[in-house]
Amino acid sequence: MSGRIAKRAFAARPSDADTWVLASETLSSRDADSRLFTARLTIDVTREQRGRIKVTAFRRGQTVADMLRDLLAREFPDKHGDPQ
Repeated sequence: MSGRIAKRAFAARPSDADTWVLASETLSSRDADSRLFTARLTIDVTREQRGRIKVTAFRRGQTVADMLRDLLAREFPDKHGDPQ
């Protein structure tokens, strides 16, 4: 061997937010159903917050993921003002 091969970085810092967000839309050609929710978002909450979120979702008869997706759609509508 003639030396070390340069490693690729796990994630490169984006040049601008719009390019970074839209880049994931062109990476794969998965079927239509899997494109609905392809991004994972991780947040830190306290144990108490997590408990309240889970109990609220259970009482509403929905999953935590569905409840939080609805909340995020209301708080961050698409550019036309309509929740996605």
